Amino acid sequence: MKKHVLSLVVIATLVMSVFAGCGSSKKSEKQSEGSSDYKIAMITDSGDITDMSFNQTTYEASKAFAKDHDAKFSYYKPTEDSDEARIASFNNAVADGYNVVVVPGYLFANMIKSVAESNPDVKIIALDCGEGDFSNDGSYKLPGNVACFTYAEELSGYMAGYAAVKEGYKKLGYLGGMAVPAVIRFGYGFLQGVDAAAVEMGIANEVEVNYIYGGQFSGDSSITAVMDTWYKGGTEVVFACGGGIYTSACEAAVKAGGKVIGVDTDQSGTIAKTYGDDSLCITSAMKGLAPTINTTLQAIFDGKWDSYAGTFSNLGLVSGDDPSQNYVQLPTDTWSMKNFSVDDYKALVKDLYDGKFTVSNDTKNAPKTTIKVTTFDNIH
Repeated sequence: MKKHVLSLVVIATLVMSVFAGCGSSKKSEKQSEGSSDYKIAMITDSGDITDMSFNQTTYEASKAFAKDHDAKFSYYKPTEDSDEARIASFNNAVADGYNVVVVPGYLFANMIKSVAESNPDVKIIALDCGEGDFSNDGSYKLPGNVACFTYAEELSGYMAGYAAVKEGYKKLGYLGGMAVPAVIRFGYGFLQGVDAAAVEMGIANEVEVNYIYGGQFSGDSSITAVMDTWYKGGTEVVFACGGGIYTSACEAAVKAGGKVIGVDTDQSGTIAKTYGDDSLCITSAMKGLAPTINTTLQAIFDGKWDSYAGTFSNLGLVSGDDPSQNYVQLPTDTWSMKNFSVDDYKALVKDLYDGKFTVSNDTKNAPKTTIKVTTFDNIH
């Protein structure tokens, strides 16, 4: 099976320490002071640091690293969702003395193209920003002060779908945010995992998946209304993938006694606290945002940036024996499933690592399945 590795040097370095208004932008919290020569800033994408997903994880990991290493830290929230506003935030951070900038998401590609070469002394760590976000033909060459990371979301999506069917769910749904590559990979991986488990169990004719994109990374009444219809129609669990869009799935699930699957980080605790139901989130399809940030920032502080300079890296499975070492996984610390055990999950991961199952990362063509998949038009 394809191991989803673009840079062996970068992956090896990461594995060693893993899991061990346009013209202006607004600084959103009091700066933390520090004595380090490196000053770390984080810029949010179209969401914010309370999205309980991508931005929040990036913010918390960057801030925690800065605190642990006595480095100055602040985050910047662009005044609007535009390249101009993101560039303004970057320029403001640099003007304030920050020389390491962490950014989450494909939206930052144009910003990087605009500011990186003219700010060679500022190192930029870009999560979920791949070659295709910079150019259609892969011709763009990253400057040496930039390192970009993407993830094999199709694998954790596959794990979540496979686990849900093995747990006993037959009527499932996928609610994506915007139909960008990472969200599509999660969704198509989910379909493949659901299909594989259903075929293996001999119940493919009984398993169905509703599939839709919300067209945004937040929940609203329109999206909740669609989720209400799904749950009332028999959907048992929805994989909600796309920033704050999970709120609409959760709101509908609570009313109907349904379940959800989280994304990016282990969302079970946050969802339980927010909605008062410890069993609402059955699992989460995670990717290693925090470990990537910690390892890359540590390399900067240790003078080992050359391992990352100007690279695109795709992070996925690095161990078939210890799932916690992988950059895509399900959370085992909060495991709540009964029919599909942690040991079953570990066996699945080993099979994926060893190539017993092949998971497509094609975002142009939906996977062919034996199960019934009903695809709906985007909500927005």
